[in-house]
Amino acid sequence: MRARQSFDDGLKALLSQGLEAAGFGNYQDLVSIEITKDNRFGDFSTNIALRLSTSTKGDPSAIAQSLVDNLKKNLSRFSISADIEEIKNVGGFINFFLTKSFFYKQLSNILKEKGNFGRQNLGKGKKVLIEFVSANPTGPLSVAHARQAVAGDVLAKILGLLGFEVRREYYLNDEGNQVDILGESVELRIKELSGEKIEFPENYYQGDYIYDIAKKAQGTNTGKTQDLREFSVKYILDIIKKELDDFGVGFDSWYSQKELRKSGKIKKALGIIKRDLYEEGGATWFRSTRYGDDKDRVVIKSDGAFTYLAPDIAYHYDKYKRGFKWLINLWGPDHHGYINRLKGAVEALGNDPLSLSIIIVQLASIFREGKPVEMSTRRGQYITLREVLDEVGRDASRFFFLMRRTDSHLDFDLELAKKETPENPVYYIQYAHARIFSILKNSKRRGFKKAKLELLKEEEG
Repeated sequence: MRARQSFDDGLKALLSQGLEAAGFGNYQDLVSIEITKDNRFGDFSTNIALRLSTSTKGDPSAIAQSLVDNLKKNLSRFSISADIEEIKNVGGFINFFLTKSFFYKQLSNILKEKGNFGRQNLGKGKKVLIEFVSANPTGPLSVAHARQAVAGDVLAKILGLLGFEVRREYYLNDEGNQVDILGESVELRIKELSGEKIEFPENYYQGDYIYDIAKKAQGTNTGKTQDLREFSVKYILDIIKKELDDFGVGFDSWYSQKELRKSGKIKKALGIIKRDLYEEGGATWFRSTRYGDDKDRVVIKSDGAFTYLAPDIAYHYDKYKRGFKWLINLWGPDHHGYINRLKGAVEALGNDPLSLSIIIVQLASIFREGKPVEMSTRRGQYITLREVLDEVGRDASRFFFLMRRTDSHLDFDLELAKKETPENPVYYIQYAHARIFSILKNSKRRGFKKAKLELLKEEEG
């Protein structure tokens, strides 16, 4: 990775010199370098000529050719010259083709550094807290939660490799209206199992797992609604923890909203931002418009109960008090409108709003035999993480959930994920891994002590 970083720096320096020589020295801020998706167009590419044509009204292909000529003329002055085989202008894009020796060096570094390959110290030990999944403990995890889970887990690993001190946290919303409904749903199912005829409300939890909890609760002394709430939350939380563990996702801490409320931290946090609070209509409002929100928000309702925002303010206040310098939250798309008010609260607490990063993870749709599977969490009609794990396995699940940017909707094709053909990218990668592992194993058996990387010269078959 250090070699790659050095090459990137060298390529930027070469482009900077080329722009200067071609008379575009004032446009160096426009430079961006991309890894190409198709190696027919080289290994790296820049659209600088197209961007220059917009600013200068010149012909992009002519600008690109002028730059290519200058880059080639000056290439020998740069240390990366031995790594570049060719520079071409293709339709206004400038494409860089690398030598095989460049890739041999990368492979040598991988073999030499092993598990340390790619490690850097960009973070310099900065404390980062990533809060993700945080699904209400009212049912098994859905595929939407699964997508957040793997995205947060991978992000934590990457930041750890870059030298940040990373902690993973699950915020447990273990009280409130949804938990009350959960307890009441289980209570009604217990009555039903006991032979009573009941009318089950449409807005109660109707999945089969409610029957499972009810059957478990019947064999205990749990009877009161309060006890049933706690019993049900613990039952579901145990399921969630097992599912995440099987998915390869772990957390350093599970933060309880109920304990947060009992601690008195909510009132303390609201006291810190009291200059931004005011009373109106019997409720207490946070003046979030002062911080860029489109309207002010209620934190304490007229009946004295906290809104969702109040414990969230306290929770983030506590994150900073624990010494974290960078907070990262992964949320579902239904929380998009919540961003400005929380960033405003962070600023009102005396922190830089830029120290809070919120990543919106779009939903995932599950397809079976080309048809989307209908989803409804309340009715219990959805594909759970457990079902996906059982059907396609951990590796395929994690890979497919990461195949699209988090801000793009994801279509997860269960049939494709199970195929053992090259059209399934996971199978393709696993097959390549198995072949490489076999080669390394046989090379040890035959006494080869050093890889002959120069033999890697054939095109992909």
